Amino acid sequence: MTDDLTMINTEELLDGFDHVETRAEFEARAKEGKPLTVKLGLDPTSADLHLGHAVVLHKMQQFVEAGHNVVLLIGDFTARIGDPTGRNELRPPLSTEEIEANMQTYAAQASKVLDMERVTLRYNSEWLSPLTMADLLRLLSQVTVAQMLEREDFRTRYSAGTPISLHEFLYPVAQAYDSIALQADIELGGNDQLFNLLMGRHYQRHAGQREQICMTLPLLEGLDGVEKMSKSKGNYVGLTESPEQQFGKLMRITDDMIARYARLAAFYPQAQAGKLTQGLNDGRLHPMDEKKRLAEDIVARYHGRDAAASAREYFERTVQRRELPTDNIPEIRLGEARKVSQVIVAAGFAESKRAAERLISGNGVKVDGILVGDPNAQWTAAGPAILSVGSRKFVRVLPNEG
Repeated sequence: MTDDLTMINTEELLDGFDHVETRAEFEARAKEGKPLTVKLGLDPTSADLHLGHAVVLHKMQQFVEAGHNVVLLIGDFTARIGDPTGRNELRPPLSTEEIEANMQTYAAQASKVLDMERVTLRYNSEWLSPLTMADLLRLLSQVTVAQMLEREDFRTRYSAGTPISLHEFLYPVAQAYDSIALQADIELGGNDQLFNLLMGRHYQRHAGQREQICMTLPLLEGLDGVEKMSKSKGNYVGLTESPEQQFGKLMRITDDMIARYARLAAFYPQAQAGKLTQGLNDGRLHPMDEKKRLAEDIVARYHGRDAAASAREYFERTVQRRELPTDNIPEIRLGEARKVSQVIVAAGFAESKRAAERLISGNGVKVDGILVGDPNAQWTAAGPAILSVGSRKFVRVLPNEG
């Protein structure tokens, strides 16, 4: 290794990947002692990054610390196409306005995990937007429809007679061209991205470049423990959510997901995660205790150890002991609201009066700790009162002034 690279060993960098194409190539390039160009692409398809994104961002940070040339690529052009990976139906492309709005938050959120001062931030519109029709025809001539149908999601949709738009075939081609533009040595991604990453090797070979090494990581399941974490599925924990929100959500994971979250969200070493699994299986460790310890470790990564400890105390006080919070509660004025359902809407806890009434009917609403059972209940508190919806949403409602 040269003086520019730290002595983070190959095994440490490889730890956690479920596929490396190929390990021999990676080990050979590591021995060259030169910084490698490591690429990770993120499409700004939503406004928030979550713990699922952090799995690969954490690994990327290890390459930063090892002294490699790490590129965080924002797919502002590919987001217009829409990544078909893992989808069984056509996904509508995002509008330019949606993409630009989402892009505004990505770098700041990624900095929760990445040292952005040591990361190169690029946008793939730099080289994809200027491509001509002749350029596109040349690129498309280098791959066949049969190769595209090797992708499981395309093959499944084709067999089922589900429509596949031609523009969807452009996505892996565009992602592969990103690797050519950056002359990537390594591309990181979730294991659902393997086809796209391998397509990069294919195109780099045609371009006369050294083929990138494709390294994929497991996908983190969401809070439901079934589908991968996704904001659209509502099973996510956002990187910028408050400590209390993060901790409360993490306490919803099932017991059988504790060790997996320890490995993929708290980044416990394999040996430590293995001991946790064994202790839970043989009964030496209590699931609730370990879940709280794990949630505190994860929250500490994004908000600090003190905030994580406070979030744990808040959960134990308001959820386990069912005490009403006394500090840091947002406040609103009663305003024109006359019914409890109207106050719920005014507090932002429901989108409509009908939705608020459903919350009341589901026994999820209390005023000063007293259950509200009637969806048409009037707001009768003469002074300040605490409205709670569920176990984690609280607001102090103040009477109107004058």
